[in-house]
Amino acid sequence: MGIIVGIEIDATPARVWEVVEPVEQHVDWMHDAVAIRFTTEQTRGVGTEFLCDTKVGPISLVDKMEITEWVPGEVMGVRHIGLVTGVGRFTIEPIDLGRRTRFTWAEDLTFPWWMGGPIGAWIGGKVALGPIWRRNLKNLRRLVEQPS
Repeated sequence: MGIIVGIEIDATPARVWEVVEPVEQHVDWMHDAVAIRFTTEQTRGVGTEFLCDTKVGPISLVDKMEITEWVPGEVMGVRHIGLVTGVGRFTIEPIDLGRRTRFTWAEDLTFPWWMGGPIGAWIGGKVALGPIWRRNLKNLRRLVEQPS
């Protein structure tokens, strides 16, 4: 199941990265992320692994992730290696001569059979995750645009 959501933010890419870079603070803007616990000593960059307690409606699970791509100010990519598998990627692109930013969140996920497999993924993506992630991006924009 592929989902892509994006938002324009009235801040520089550097400011957006400042808020997105601390993985442990994603719970501050992701409605579905309840807690993040690192399983590696490192907490930044490729190879960082963590567990994310995730709750969507009545479904709670622990999403095991590894950072696979890390370009400061530009890209953060993850691999999901728990019950839900797949890859995700945040991209940060300058717009308006770098005064504003386009933030895009793309995920390609596979759900286990007991969550409906491909059909559950399609329905979950269109009905649940897409709207939740759009809300998350609005939360991110609010955080980023707050005066420091």
